[in-house]
Amino acid sequence: MKPFIKINNRDNLLVALEDLKKDTVLIVENKEIRLKEDINKGHKIALRDIDESENVIKYGYPIGHAIKDIGIGEWVHTHNIKTNLSGIEEYQYNKKIQPIDHEDKKLTFKGYVREDGKVGIRNELWIVPLVGCVNSVGELIIRKFKEEVNPEGIDAIEVFHHNYGCSQLGDDHENTKKILGDIVKHPNAGGVLVLGLGCENNGMEAFVDSLGDYNKKRVRFLVAQEAENEVEEGTVLLKELYAHMKNDYRQEVSIANLKIGLKCGGSDGLSGITANPLVGKFSDYLISQGGVTVLTEVPEMFGAETILMNRCIDEEVFHKTVNLINNFKQYFMDYKQPVYENPSPGNKAGGITTLEDKSLGCTQKGGNAPVVDVLDYGETIKEKGLNLLSAPGNDLVASTALGAAGCHMVLFTTGRGTPFGSLVPTMKISSNSKLYDRKSNWIDFNSGVLIEDTYMETVVEQFVEYVLEVASGTLLDNEKNGCREISIFKTGVTL
Repeated sequence: MKPFIKINNRDNLLVALEDLKKDTVLIVENKEIRLKEDINKGHKIALRDIDESENVIKYGYPIGHAIKDIGIGEWVHTHNIKTNLSGIEEYQYNKKIQPIDHEDKKLTFKGYVREDGKVGIRNELWIVPLVGCVNSVGELIIRKFKEEVNPEGIDAIEVFHHNYGCSQLGDDHENTKKILGDIVKHPNAGGVLVLGLGCENNGMEAFVDSLGDYNKKRVRFLVAQEAENEVEEGTVLLKELYAHMKNDYRQEVSIANLKIGLKCGGSDGLSGITANPLVGKFSDYLISQGGVTVLTEVPEMFGAETILMNRCIDEEVFHKTVNLINNFKQYFMDYKQPVYENPSPGNKAGGITTLEDKSLGCTQKGGNAPVVDVLDYGETIKEKGLNLLSAPGNDLVASTALGAAGCHMVLFTTGRGTPFGSLVPTMKISSNSKLYDRKSNWIDFNSGVLIEDTYMETVVEQFVEYVLEVASGTLLDNEKNGCREISIFKTGVTL
């Protein structure tokens, strides 16, 4: 294995695949490069002299410009390059769609087929609070239910805590109602108790109206202020739901039923070389089999957005993608924040320098498939193929939005690790083997082997098999550890 990689022929830098010491000599394209300083794994090395103001190229695209002359063999990072990003831009549609292999592999998994024909990969009993004031009431109901019933034949019992549902106005109020409504109707839930307080502005009557069609066998409602004893009444309702869902069973269904969310967090300089390309290969594979993937984290598309725009299936989807990008940039600007202030301290420590650097790695999770639709925050999936979803980069907010959109599972790539899980199974995929070995209680799959002389085709085959195992009931680490949370996007005033 070489200690470095040149990702694209157009690049004017290398990425270190291991920690390298000053004065190490690298042989690149029959040329010797002597390192001017220590270079950490995942960080960048100048492949040639780069003049001040010249673009720095990685993945074949600019990730910023040099703010001073950079010599061959020097470390390239935040001290000597700066983003090229600014504000709102105008875009031209230059359609570039690659054909995706459509050979039907006849793959299946064991899922739960619901009465409306939707398929779930879990059969869980959920309490969904309409307002944060009753989070603890939900916990008390679950505790009493478990004291009186030994629940067997279901995958989990959860109450999804959140802080909202009251003292909200405008879009924030509507977003809370939409996300909670999406959760209530998610096919991973075999039964749902919707729990209100009684005086919140996300009131029960309006919320039920907003649900539209829902499965009355699988959803119950309780307003705590109207109950003589809310814990007793809630326990009775959970028993009713459990009596129905405990008879549900898994059956073989086509892989085409899978809807998978794509997310990354705690990225490092290897994320765009190992984990994200792996997930991109999987995304293309699933789409070729008739499935759905959803890419979000809009601020982490900035700098790579034209790649996605040119893959839109038609001009309507192109214009929706332009609005997705520019509306999010405007959101930053409305709050007087720079659109490019994104890579976190952890990202930078791992070798990511600018937002373009991060975005060009991040968007690889979407593979090469055409973009078929763009979803607003709180919207649910309508089209088969690769969808884009409006949500921020924040891990929990974005993962919740993916689950609410209808994704059965979130594939979460990471170079630094995180224990969290959202309302749906959240698979952690490490970009490097060191993280996988050190945090085995967090990480479910290791893509670090891709820089250890293991072929991509081999890892993709293993990964597809593992995803289908998880869809068929194999628990992920976040599920084993009880890490299950939701978070709802907030933009405006809290009363």
